[in-house]
Amino acid sequence: MDNRAGEMQVFLRVVEAGSFSEAARLLRMTPSTVSKLVSRIEARLGVRLVERSTRRLSLTAEGQVYYERSQALLHELDEVERELSHGAATTGGTVRVNISVALGTLGLEPLLPGFWREYPNIVVDLSLSDEIVDLYLDRTDIAFRVGPLPDSGMIARRLGTAYRKIVAAPAYLERYGMPRTIDDLAQHNCLGFNFRRAAPVWPISVSGRIVDRAVKGALLANNGETVRRMALAGVGLARMGDYHVRADLAAGRLVEVLADVIEPDLEQVHAVFLGGTYMPQRVRVFLDHVAPRLQRFLGGDAGTD
Repeated sequence: MDNRAGEMQVFLRVVEAGSFSEAARLLRMTPSTVSKLVSRIEARLGVRLVERSTRRLSLTAEGQVYYERSQALLHELDEVERELSHGAATTGGTVRVNISVALGTLGLEPLLPGFWREYPNIVVDLSLSDEIVDLYLDRTDIAFRVGPLPDSGMIARRLGTAYRKIVAAPAYLERYGMPRTIDDLAQHNCLGFNFRRAAPVWPISVSGRIVDRAVKGALLANNGETVRRMALAGVGLARMGDYHVRADLAAGRLVEVLADVIEPDLEQVHAVFLGGTYMPQRVRVFLDHVAPRLQRFLGGDAGTD
């Protein structure tokens, strides 16, 4: 019978106790049995996990990896059994989330009350930022990102598609006129961003090819919500995700421009996270709760159930 979980528990106790004999005493086993179990793991893996040459055991590099992964796996097993036996309310801990300002405000925040009704013991450490964060350095569990993803060892779960639209307030268009071609953008106040990755161009698809149209404007902001508010105030044109200006377009506060000239500008939206198989239960349940609801939101469904 496969009892790798039991072998892992023995290995963890050996590491934490610092010797076979002490681990055997704590486990109420003989030292030879404990030693044979560790040797069995090493034989199965084909690597040495502990150095036995000193009075106190020390881990090899492979042993350190096996120790850390075993800890995570057994902790995950405990959380799964605890959740199933006592209900979702027992799942706890902190989930650190990073998301863009607009998607966080309009898409994610309305989902949180429902999430806490199911998982009242989970703390959501939420950061709203349109800058790209480093999940490792910022200790972020999940980042929701709009646009192309860099190559990395992280795992991405696709949530949907965002359509970029060029919009303006009716008052602005009355004052400065409606642009009819992409060349007309050079004569308009085009509101932009100050990210390191941002360039003073708007990539526009015309006749099947992307044209990087140089633009200039009176504003460079670090988040889309500021750009949206300035567009609503009649300051200039803005190029924004459809989910961000959906309500404004429906209410007539903003108007889409050049829709009959340019082709749909699409950006993929993903949840990016670490862990994979060893993802903590608190992170898994958060992602499983919000991901399908964000998919519906991106598709035009504003519901929060």
